[in-house]
Amino acid sequence: MATWITDDNGNKCSVEYFGSEEAAKKALASLDNCRYCVNCSRCSYCSYCSDCSGCSRCSRCSYCSDCSDCSDCSDCSDCSGCSRCSRCSYCSCCSRCSGCSRCSGNTVASNAIAIPRIENIHQKVYAAASGTDALNMSMWHTCETTHCRAGWVVTLAGNEGKQLEDAYNVELAAMLIYRESSNLIVLPARFYDSDDEALADMRRLAELEAAANSD
Repeated sequence: MATWITDDNGNKCSVEYFGSEEAAKKALASLDNCRYCVNCSRCSYCSYCSDCSGCSRCSRCSYCSDCSDCSDCSDCSDCSGCSRCSRCSYCSCCSRCSGCSRCSGNTVASNAIAIPRIENIHQKVYAAASGTDALNMSMWHTCETTHCRAGWVVTLAGNEGKQLEDAYNVELAAMLIYRESSNLIVLPARFYDSDDEALADMRRLAELEAAANSD
């Protein structure tokens, strides 16, 4: 279980990720006006990022994961596994990018795999994950009847979800399916909650979704 250092803006850094409590605190203190970032350092005005490292002059990024050594990024969305990017702007739905420079307005190609939409996604994910031995947040997929939160999202999307997972990764596939299916935002950091934390958040969103549908 990770040991987290947190701040008032919802950012958190793992002692295990940075190697020591002092290093985790230093990384957390280096964030400038960031909110809900996970294991980031030296970032500015980013939101919903995860596992970023060595970022510089990032601005208004959203839903990034596993970025490294990014510079001058702006308005990026749904990026995953990016490395050595420079001066990227308005990028969307990137995966496993490396050595990018001066990208602008990039999106998934027209022949990319369609992103499936799950009706009432929060209620369906909670119903599936709340079954007996149905949730295991330590692994994406344990077996056919046991998955983590992101694993259940991909699984409930059927063959299209599996194709999306194979093309990108479980985390990005689940994020894209959530985005396509609901206006209720799920932070990628929630894919790394404990079982109890994940189930509580899934229940919260399921109840909000049900209430909105009844209006």
